[in-house]
Amino acid sequence: MTTIRLYNTRTRTKEDFRPIDPDDVRMYVCGPTVYDRAHLGNARPVVVFDVLYRLLRLEYGPDHVTYVRNFTDVDDKINARALENVGGDGDVTAEIRRLTEQTTQWFLDDMGELGALEPDHMPRATQYIPQMIAMIETLIERGHAYEAGGHVLFAIDSWREKYGALSGRSVDDMIAGARVEVAPYKRNPMDFVLWKPSSDDLPGWESPWGRGRPGWHIECSAMSYELLGESFDIHGGGGDLMFPHHENEIAQSCCAHPHGEFAKLWMHNEMLQVEGRKMAKSLGNFFTVRDLLEGNWDGGWKVPGEVIRFVFLSTHYRKPMDWTAEKAFAAEDKLRKWHKLVKGIELNQFSNFEHAKQWGIVDAIANDLNTPLALSRLEEVAKFAEGGSEATKRVLKECANFLGLLTPETKAWVTLSDGILEHFAHKLGDLRESAMLSKDFSEVDALKAALVDAGVEVQMSKGGVSLVAKSGFDPDKLEELK
Repeated sequence: MTTIRLYNTRTRTKEDFRPIDPDDVRMYVCGPTVYDRAHLGNARPVVVFDVLYRLLRLEYGPDHVTYVRNFTDVDDKINARALENVGGDGDVTAEIRRLTEQTTQWFLDDMGELGALEPDHMPRATQYIPQMIAMIETLIERGHAYEAGGHVLFAIDSWREKYGALSGRSVDDMIAGARVEVAPYKRNPMDFVLWKPSSDDLPGWESPWGRGRPGWHIECSAMSYELLGESFDIHGGGGDLMFPHHENEIAQSCCAHPHGEFAKLWMHNEMLQVEGRKMAKSLGNFFTVRDLLEGNWDGGWKVPGEVIRFVFLSTHYRKPMDWTAEKAFAAEDKLRKWHKLVKGIELNQFSNFEHAKQWGIVDAIANDLNTPLALSRLEEVAKFAEGGSEATKRVLKECANFLGLLTPETKAWVTLSDGILEHFAHKLGDLRESAMLSKDFSEVDALKAALVDAGVEVQMSKGGVSLVAKSGFDPDKLEELK
């Protein structure tokens, strides 16, 4: 078995991964709050932990790995968006249901286009309200929470000595530097909400403390406990969640279930930039995954999901990732080339990825998800496959599949391009033959210009017409010319 070494945020060291139970490897990753399209930064942890999920499934077997990623479908942001959508007269509750259902499916569709496998469980917070209420009751009974002002709050002072171990900050430092809600009913400014009251027009559930809804942090603690138990192997998410969300999860979970250790190993991916700057609406460089897929961004072309995945993999997950148009161009060209190399080659539904092991790709991923090294080794495999036999090209496809690349699901964008280009190669060839007789090349020149504008390299010679899709190729621009 391959030795897996992963960086543990809690200990600030890279550790050998030893699951609590090798027959039941368990991982929880914080999912999205569903009120809008997922932006590019939301997608990075999905790809990061998809790579880890693939590695764990390979090493321990698909039936021995449980991956949980939640949906937060009750939240103040959701309420605010629903109120904005319906104005002052609409049914807010119905709009919240519609909004969360729609954006949940959007998220699944967009992440699927990035080649991400669906987790084993995708719980929604609203499905686990009774479990959240039970956990809050336990915290109150144990002296770790209190009711005040219609709220239930976690008492930081009851966990003061251990609070901050993950983020490496003391409670005093947090109070000094944090922007926390100042409320007269709080015993400590850092106390956080477990339960809050709800008005009649907003979602709410009956509880011992009145009609209300859960705080954000308690949701993940309750769902992970129900699905993975009081101790599990890996908890992951974006670095921005380390404080306060993950810190608060630890406090709640360890106080409610003191005999467990909650998550044994913590993993966090770094944040994303765009062209060297933080992604922000105020800077005009903010876009969603769907914007890229449909071409509604500054680059102006439709970026296939597989290309987005490749760009993500080119940077180590613990380093800030800079999305650039140049990287997307280069990734698209490379993937087109590789897809052509493996065209027509099919693999078994399940592979033991022996070739990915032989070429060191599995080892690279097992070394704290070193995806840049894995891609470098994949390029070596591609060079080996160029001009080689079908067997060598099969090696390329298998190695790429381990990283979620060159899969049957991702080849659709290349297949679509090939079909359209074949049509226009014949059309341009016929126009050229006619023009050679009439000496009128105006239609040839017009079609050639349209092809170039759509991102196609046009080569014409005595041997015929050759069309090659380049980065940024947009087949939609050619549909009206067919």
